[in-house]
Amino acid sequence: MRVIDLITNNQTTAFSFEILPPLKGNNIDRVYQTIDLLRPFDPKYINITTHRSEIVYKEVGQNLFKQVAERHRPGTVAIAAAIQNKYKINVVPHVICSGFTKSETEYALIDLQFLGIHDLLVLRGDKAKHEKNFSPSDDGHLHALDLQDQINDFNAGRFLDGTTMERAEPIFSYGVAGYPEKHDEAPNMETDIIWLKEKVRRGAAYVVTQMFFDNERYFSFVERCRTEGINVPIIPGLKPITFMNQLTALPKIFHVDMPEALVLELSKCKTDAAATEVGVEWCIMQAKELKQHGVPSIHFYTLMASHSVKKVAEQVY
Repeated sequence: MRVIDLITNNQTTAFSFEILPPLKGNNIDRVYQTIDLLRPFDPKYINITTHRSEIVYKEVGQNLFKQVAERHRPGTVAIAAAIQNKYKINVVPHVICSGFTKSETEYALIDLQFLGIHDLLVLRGDKAKHEKNFSPSDDGHLHALDLQDQINDFNAGRFLDGTTMERAEPIFSYGVAGYPEKHDEAPNMETDIIWLKEKVRRGAAYVVTQMFFDNERYFSFVERCRTEGINVPIIPGLKPITFMNQLTALPKIFHVDMPEALVLELSKCKTDAAATEVGVEWCIMQAKELKQHGVPSIHFYTLMASHSVKKVAEQVY
């Protein structure tokens, strides 16, 4: 079954989580450890992030440097296949514009199709570290909407070069990202929702939100989306805080606000262990309230927080 079917057919709030591919040079064991830790809570699907290559300069001698593209977390497609094969759990690899050409995306779609992976999360992705503003790779996509169009063409049996292929079933089903506190590059929430509506019109089956720490932001976001005619499932994304410095780091990196009550509790913490405890309790509160409101699924971001997610799931699921 596709992820959208698992979500809509589930009688209660589904559980899912996101993992990162291991850093280049590490093996897949840590990925399996995270899955083994959270598998008892019956995850309906597991997301695997995709990371762009970054430009670095390597010395080649005589004070000369060579520009090289390095990807620190390769292997998204292979890891997705390994997880689905080992655990028989639906996997959702991220497909991004950032750092990829249209041709590279096409070959990734072919590989995924051959592997029997038919769910995707379609994203623009972050700008490169050396960039002030996002720019695509040569012959890459500028917007997630353009990436959607390529996937839709692929689903219809059309390659980039205009040739056709035998249309495979099932076709790719995909979700997109939503931002309860708006995307940091959007001029306002109204514009952000207009573009989200267009993503849904072009085929997005569901929306997964950026992390948030104030449930009212999520409820307000969903209400505004419904008013604008966005009627697909909108899945809240949660992340338990695990370090004291995340009080300032997360708002800076992800452009989210911290509720005053959470700020006060974290401000009292003298150790990361204390901050982790506060983060777990706050996330439990969020998840329980969301579940009471009948959200279709809750999606957890596990980066450096898998044990905290386990503690939350024990209380909510």
